[in-house]
Amino acid sequence: MFRVDAHKPVRFCDGLSRRDFLHVGALSTLGLTLPGWNTLRACGAVDPARSDMNCVMLFLVGGPSQLDTWDMKPEAPYEIRGPFRPIPTNVPGIQISEIFPNLARIMDKVALARSLYHTATAVHDTGHQMMQTGRLFTGGVEHPHIGCVLSKLKGSKGDAPPHVLLPRPIGNTGGNMPHGQSAGYLGKRFDPFVLNADPSAADFKVPDLVPPDYIDVVRESRRRTLRQAIDGAVKALETSEDARLLDENFAAAHRIASSPQTRAAFDLSQEPESVRDRYGRSRFGQSCLLARRLIERGVRFVTVNMFETVFNEITWDIHGSAPFSPIDCYRDEVGPNFDKAYTALIEDLYERGLLANTIVAAFGEFGRTPKINPAGGRDHHPGCWTALFAGGPIQGGRVVGASDEIGHAPKDRPITTAEVAATLYHGLGISLDTELVGPQGRPIRIVDHGVEPVHELF
Repeated sequence: MFRVDAHKPVRFCDGLSRRDFLHVGALSTLGLTLPGWNTLRACGAVDPARSDMNCVMLFLVGGPSQLDTWDMKPEAPYEIRGPFRPIPTNVPGIQISEIFPNLARIMDKVALARSLYHTATAVHDTGHQMMQTGRLFTGGVEHPHIGCVLSKLKGSKGDAPPHVLLPRPIGNTGGNMPHGQSAGYLGKRFDPFVLNADPSAADFKVPDLVPPDYIDVVRESRRRTLRQAIDGAVKALETSEDARLLDENFAAAHRIASSPQTRAAFDLSQEPESVRDRYGRSRFGQSCLLARRLIERGVRFVTVNMFETVFNEITWDIHGSAPFSPIDCYRDEVGPNFDKAYTALIEDLYERGLLANTIVAAFGEFGRTPKINPAGGRDHHPGCWTALFAGGPIQGGRVVGASDEIGHAPKDRPITTAEVAATLYHGLGISLDTELVGPQGRPIRIVDHGVEPVHELF
């Protein structure tokens, strides 16, 4: 993390120990890059008409049940349809669960894709990988998050980091595998800036924008100049390319750390209390508000994890018994939390003129089994689930795809996780023919040949 004095930015020529210089230089923990750093020079990789398109990805960790949320089956037996009733929305013919009354009134701005599926193992981690990168990790290759690809291709807007992850990375979900939220083979320089803090906490501060505990030690070492730090670091480097990268990393970190605009973007105290209440005072609600502030101030891509784990926390993972969640939590806690924050985000972006160039995608890693289990919940089911898309070039008020009569499998227009990734890349103006440099220098397309976006959403 970079280091910032409480009263003034750390200057290039004073105030840094060698330890702090190397800490700042290691931007792998921040994923902050220079706009022109290793930008892909493939001709036609970016659509000029969508060059300023942004994205907020709301990852609904745990896997929401399609049958209890956005693809209800009211005519099915109780053990299939579950305890909740459908309600009409402001779009004739589209119904959703009663747990989303706010979403129901803005359905004209939202599109539902009801036929997602994958055939990989039904564990959380595989779904996390596939929904955020478009691919399953195999052969030791970790593919980059869509936001990290955007960071590499388009870089930063001014001093703002190109990709921010809120509030913390996904933690343990039982599979002990990567969750697809890093830059993977692109390298840690393109990792997202990770907040690592709860924006709903009363004492919320951004860890990387406040002074470290040992700031006094730094002050005592002021006679060490930046040039001494550079000389000491460069001696340890093996190539001039390494020296160049370290130097550019430091410059980027210093610029961001000293930017009033960047610091202000994370300052929720600047928001009126009524706006904070509108989003909800939950961790997810305040993260969504923070996402709007970041998009407003130049961040290209924001990933918001609604939860960090599925164990001993109320989440979408409704197996029905501890350490997981009961199905009633959709009505009592999880549903209202999402409904309030998601609707506030869509409306707020719209009112500020930002929705037209900001895609908002909301989805989990899989759906749930159609039949309620003996514990009163539903288990993992990657055979069919629903995703929400809004903003940017997405056309709201429509449904793409359909599931069968019990929500078990796609009935028509099946949608793969790779097509979800292609949809986001297409919406962001990135050519699907774009190739990245993968392991051993071999080219890897951002999506496989033949994979198309879900054109019905546009």
